[in-house]
Amino acid sequence: MEVVIAPRDELARLAADAVERLLVARPDAVLGLATGSSPLAVYDELARRHAQEGLSFARARAFLLDEYVGLAADHPQRYRTVIDTELVSRVDLAPDAVHAPDGLAADLPAACAAYEEAIRAAGGVDLQLLGIGTDGHVAFNEPGSSLASRTRIKTLTRQTRQDNARFFDGDVDAVPTHCLTQGLATIMAARHLVLIATGRGKAQAVHQLVEGPVSALWPATVLQLHPHVTVLVDDAAAGRLQLAGHYRETYAGKPAWQHL
Repeated sequence: MEVVIAPRDELARLAADAVERLLVARPDAVLGLATGSSPLAVYDELARRHAQEGLSFARARAFLLDEYVGLAADHPQRYRTVIDTELVSRVDLAPDAVHAPDGLAADLPAACAAYEEAIRAAGGVDLQLLGIGTDGHVAFNEPGSSLASRTRIKTLTRQTRQDNARFFDGDVDAVPTHCLTQGLATIMAARHLVLIATGRGKAQAVHQLVEGPVSALWPATVLQLHPHVTVLVDDAAAGRLQLAGHYRETYAGKPAWQHL
């Protein structure tokens, strides 16, 4: 696990660099896309590179981490709609190359199984963008989630719904109580995981993620077992890291050719 502590705009640039290097090397790469506030600056930077520098997504495919259950197809907070707004509509990524769990399916378990199969059929995810919740959840894998879990329906905790209420005009009761989410084992199958966290509110979760024991109590800690994880954090989110000085020193001294 590599931990990079830098200003927020630098974090977005570094994550975009990783996506760009992948797309240049493999134009048909499979991207894993996250929603929430953490990746928005990354999507802004990727859109800028597409518009100003010609970065192309034309042959790429993408899979979303999760989706609310029951939100209408035209709801502005439906995650497929959010990704369309924040990224797909701003680059040349084909809309039919972007896949999301079907939160409106009549048979939700079957939809989850079909989503797992679609990821496998695509050859797996090459680079997965991630955020982290204040309670250590990744995607919607809440505390207590099986570290071997796959795409499934989950009940959202009150804390997560409160955290997400800002996207629903502050109304926690408007936040759905269920979602479909990639499981921790599904996420761990991606070849490169890039997690972004900013702000003091994420400091405890980041500390557990990087330096705590692997435990279902903090689901993100399973990422410690992945061979290629990049954790991008600002000073505030790094505020509880015991080895912050070590992470800064090792990143500053790494060979330029090594990248993330």
